[in-house]
Amino acid sequence: MANILYGVNGEGAGHSTRAKEVISHLQRAGHKVHVVSFDRGLANLRKDFDVTEIYGWSITYVNNQVRYRRTIARNLLGARRTATSISRLKQLVDDRQIQLVITDFEPLSCHVGHRKNLPIISIDNQHFLTNTDVACPKHFRADTAAAKLVIRFMIPRADAYLATSFFAAKITKPKTFLFPPILRESILKARPRDGKHVLVYVTSPAPELAKLLASVRCPFIAYGFGRAGQNGNILFKKPSLEGFFADLTGARAIIANAGFSLVTEALHLGKPYLAVPVEHQFEQIFNAYWLERLGYGAYWEDLNKERVESFLYNLPDYREKLADYPRQGNDALFAKLDSLIARHTKHRG
Repeated sequence: MANILYGVNGEGAGHSTRAKEVISHLQRAGHKVHVVSFDRGLANLRKDFDVTEIYGWSITYVNNQVRYRRTIARNLLGARRTATSISRLKQLVDDRQIQLVITDFEPLSCHVGHRKNLPIISIDNQHFLTNTDVACPKHFRADTAAAKLVIRFMIPRADAYLATSFFAAKITKPKTFLFPPILRESILKARPRDGKHVLVYVTSPAPELAKLLASVRCPFIAYGFGRAGQNGNILFKKPSLEGFFADLTGARAIIANAGFSLVTEALHLGKPYLAVPVEHQFEQIFNAYWLERLGYGAYWEDLNKERVESFLYNLPDYREKLADYPRQGNDALFAKLDSLIARHTKHRG
C-alpha cells in the first residue's frame, strides 16, 4: 500500500466534493492519504479527514468577472506564503515517506512532487479542455486561450491526467485518460422525482435574476440569494446540504450557475438545466455551451422572461435527450487510478 500526498484546490465546493469520493476509495484500498488544501476545500474535507492547511493559488475575480492576468500576478505575488507552504509540504513528504502525489488542480503539491522526483497523477475536469480536441464558442477565443494558459500553468508535466467530462472527445495529449464525472455516492443512489418546483442556485446574490423569476408563472426554490422566506412565487432558503439535496432530487428543472459539479449531478438525475454562468468564468461558459449543444438544457448570454418561459416550455424535449445520457458510476476511474498507483509505486519503498 502507498503513502500518498493528495492536494485539493480549495476554491468552490466541486474539487473537495470530488476529492472526498476518491480519498475514501483510496483509504478503503488500504492506502495512507495525506490531504492538503485551503479555503472551502479545507473546511469541507477536515470534517472527515486529517487535512494540512496550505496557501492556495486561486482565481481572481473583479466585478463578478475572472481576470486571468491578475490571477497569475496575484499568485506570483504570494511568493512568501507559497514558499512557506512548499517548505511545509517538503517536510511532510519526508516525514510521511510519500511515494506519490495526486492533485485535484492544486499546484503546490504538484510542484513539490517535481522537486522530490515523485510520480504525479492529476484528477480534474479542467484538463479536458487542454488535453482533448473539443470545440469551444468561437466568440470566446481569447477566454479559451487564457483558460488553457492558466490550466497548464497550474499543473504542468503530470505522469497521468485523469480528466472527467459529461461528454466524449478525442484525446490529443499523451498520458491522458477520459472518464465520466466523479459523483457523490448519495447522487449515485438517489431516486429522483419530478416535483412542481424549479431549483435555483447562485454562488452570490443575484437580485436581477430574482426579479426576473418573480415575473414567471412557476414555483421556484432558490438558494444563494442571502435571504430566506416566501416572496411571491419564490421560496428563498438558507444553505443546507440536506435541504438542497432534497430540492435537487425533487426538482422538475434547474436554473443555476454552471459549475461542473452541479451540472453533472443534475444531468445524472435527469434534470433539464438552464445555465447562468458567472461572467468571464470560462469553465462555466464552456459547460453552458455544451449543455445546450447536447440538448440537455439552455444557455443565453442575456436572459429574459421569454427565454426562461421558452426553457420551461421545452422541458419535455430536454428530458427526452437526458433519457439517453450515459449514467455511469466512479468504478472505471477508480480502477485506472488503482493500476496507476500500483505501477508508479512498485519499486518505491
